[in-house]
Amino acid sequence: MNINELQQAWIVAGDKVTDAQEKVNRLAIMVGNDPKSVTDEELQTANDNLKKAKSARDFALSAYKSAQEDHQVVNEQAKPAPMDDVNGHKQFANGIRDLLKGRVKRLNLVTTSATEGSNAGLTIPDDVQTRINEVIRQYDALQPLVNVEKVSTLTGSRVIEPFTVMDGLVELDDEDGAIGDNDAPTLKTVKYSIKRYAGINKATNSLIKESDENIITWLVNWIAKKVVVTRNKKIIGVLNTPDKKPTLSTWDDVIKLSDGTLDPAINRLGVYLTNQSGWVALKMVKNAIGDYLIQRDPQGTVGHFINGHQVVVVSDNWLADPASGTHPLYFGDFRDGITLFDRENMSLAVTTEGGDSFVKDQTWIRVIDRFDVELIDGGAFAAGSFKEIANQTANFAASAATTAGK
Repeated sequence: MNINELQQAWIVAGDKVTDAQEKVNRLAIMVGNDPKSVTDEELQTANDNLKKAKSARDFALSAYKSAQEDHQVVNEQAKPAPMDDVNGHKQFANGIRDLLKGRVKRLNLVTTSATEGSNAGLTIPDDVQTRINEVIRQYDALQPLVNVEKVSTLTGSRVIEPFTVMDGLVELDDEDGAIGDNDAPTLKTVKYSIKRYAGINKATNSLIKESDENIITWLVNWIAKKVVVTRNKKIIGVLNTPDKKPTLSTWDDVIKLSDGTLDPAINRLGVYLTNQSGWVALKMVKNAIGDYLIQRDPQGTVGHFINGHQVVVVSDNWLADPASGTHPLYFGDFRDGITLFDRENMSLAVTTEGGDSFVKDQTWIRVIDRFDVELIDGGAFAAGSFKEIANQTANFAASAATTAGK
């Protein structure tokens, strides 16, 4: 087993930790909404699986680091010709330098050709790709809220069963009567087609002089921001697909968006989603005696609730108010409703001649991301908007009439 295999094992183990943690989080939300919806055995199993996943990940990381150290010791003893570091950082950074200097050079990582308007192209190494994904999680990305499926082909399809009302079994009047066919399940084919999304940044010559790690760190942070912005836009586009987008003005309207729009089976797992401006407006709404209507989690684990449902707040930078000046408010189980098909094949290219780079004597760095976002089940979430939610008022007239009648 070589170092690359150990590295891949560590990455896979890390993905399993993420999946196990998401399972625990979903159960926590379910317990918060209805303590009886999850058994003690399910909770214990989820926690045990998370602990085992973390243990496996740590073990894989330890083996990977140990192999790296052994590899370095062997290299020092044998004293071979200078080599690139194990993860390919040096080769990747030097490749960027070569491109910035205008050297037409073919490396093992080349994927794009000079005919695309660049001197050459570099595929981003796997571990750098992992670092990009880690930085993405630090931003208020919408991607963790939806289902993400890794794909290896440019096009494909999935057959799914959308949520439908199911008929019961037919009662048999005669013990010897023939049993008829059940109603067939409703299936839907969802097709995906991976598209390319690109961004360009102007690089200065000083970048060439930076250390390998500084170059990679700069690139990782820049790409992460671009990926978040790009993928958020496509996810928001799908979030806005519902035909009915009610304008909310009262607290009752907010409750109806969840309890009165979706099937109760989906409602139980749903969460509210809004941006920071919308959250501030919702948080200011008060009842008749002046208390805020937003509920706070007594355990302090998942923030705040509306009508027993968690509220997810995203920065205005990533989920902006529409041009109408209203605030967005979504509710539902977004993992069932939306899938992001991730090609996971980013590429990097540099030019000093394309666009206005030649005229302005600049170096342009272009990153291409490949993914697609598709609507899976439109009945899994609802969309609305509001400018202001009115405070609740006391119904004194009704109270007085009740008192007078006694």
